Amino acid sequence: MAPILADNNKPKLPEMDDYVKNGRVHVENPHLDLMSEDILYHFDLGTKTHNLPSMFGDVKFVCVGGSPNRMKAFALFIHKELGLEGDGNDTTDICAGTDRYSMYKAGPVLSISHGMGIPSISIMLHELIKLLHHAKCRGVTIIRIGTSGGIGIEPGTVVITDIAVDAFFRAQFEQVILDKVVVRNTELHQELAEDLLRCSKRIPGFSTIVGHTMCTYDFYEGQGRLDGALCSFSKEDKLEYLNKAYIAGVRNIEMESSVFAAMCHLCGLKAAVVCVTLLDRLEGDQINQSHDVLKEYQARPQQLIAMFIKKQLNLCT
Repeated sequence: MAPILADNNKPKLPEMDDYVKNGRVHVENPHLDLMSEDILYHFDLGTKTHNLPSMFGDVKFVCVGGSPNRMKAFALFIHKELGLEGDGNDTTDICAGTDRYSMYKAGPVLSISHGMGIPSISIMLHELIKLLHHAKCRGVTIIRIGTSGGIGIEPGTVVITDIAVDAFFRAQFEQVILDKVVVRNTELHQELAEDLLRCSKRIPGFSTIVGHTMCTYDFYEGQGRLDGALCSFSKEDKLEYLNKAYIAGVRNIEMESSVFAAMCHLCGLKAAVVCVTLLDRLEGDQINQSHDVLKEYQARPQQLIAMFIKKQLNLCT
């Protein structure tokens, strides 16, 4: 079956330009307005049980990442960086009523875990975007921070994604909806990527680049690893494929960027993906750095995003 362009034959929605001009978070679902209540099940939040505008109306930045512990650590870090009152140790998980995701708020910044892989982040994003819409948030920037495998670059390099590509190096995200294959754009906000790159120049100690990010559906065979429970290809096949990816502009591989880019693009959100590389996949498949080295690597995207947020809030020169 041939793919179709996204969002054909739908009830008419307000023009995207209206949302962009007013800075509102756009939802691509006309059915929401017909609902008397919207239960954000995986967040343990709802429009009738919680005052979402009061809780989240001041949010300007949303940072998402796979690990609950990492996103709590980021919330504590950004609390300190922004000079908010207290030491942040009383920061609590807003989604404590569920074991699916964790959410923390530090001033205008939300820090949320999304789990691993396209299905997990997709569920989170549906409810996050609805949350921001119901809370009447405006001018929101959303950034995925995480880890990845590099291709042809030094471990510890931070990659700012310009375009998320699939395993065929195509700048698109395919999803089966009902019995149709829907294709969506995966280009991220270029001005935001450039702003982040400029911020990185002010942080010594590690390299930051802009490049394509390949998003795969699994960690092992889908990324050409030789060390999974299954492997149907040779080392030569793997290296040939990864070199093709490098020539196509791919500089790192992870498992969430394509659907993240597609959903944020459709909903008019300024979005970026910033991931540190833990290894060079041309050199091997297993992560063998020490715990301390990996911890320092994982802090690098957080440092960059904190610098960016402070700059946007005029908290640094």
